[in-house]
Amino acid sequence: MALFAAARQGRKDDAELGTGVWRRAHDRFRRGLDRYHQILEGVEDDAVYNDLAALANELAQLLPRVRACCIAAQAQHPSEGLDIPGALLQVHRALSRAGNALATTAEAAAMARLDGERWGIASAGLDNVRRRAEVVAEDVIEAERLLSGSGR
Repeated sequence: MALFAAARQGRKDDAELGTGVWRRAHDRFRRGLDRYHQILEGVEDDAVYNDLAALANELAQLLPRVRACCIAAQAQHPSEGLDIPGALLQVHRALSRAGNALATTAEAAAMARLDGERWGIASAGLDNVRRRAEVVAEDVIEAERLLSGSGR
């Protein structure tokens, strides 16, 4: 059954996001989010886990917003290849930054987890994860702002 659900979702993604740069930007963000959640699976310290899980929930709430941006961008300037439509270059840049920032947030979460296991304290590492998660949110907000300004 999961195979059929994945195939249906793939067709839906193709229809809404295309197969070009907007799909890639969305998928990059989703992979970063998946990676962050994988990091959570190995956290043994309850306090560290709770802090990282709260941030995971905040980051997960950004995925529908990233998807909405990518769907709107695909509707305005369809992309089926690797060429970034010039009119939405800054939108793509903000979405790419958000995906990359999410990947570095996952790395910071892994380091916070290791610090907590090794030293028994992860507060400095958790602060780093929080700062990086804020950058992800700022990049998504920037993409939304740019996209809303380009549709006029």
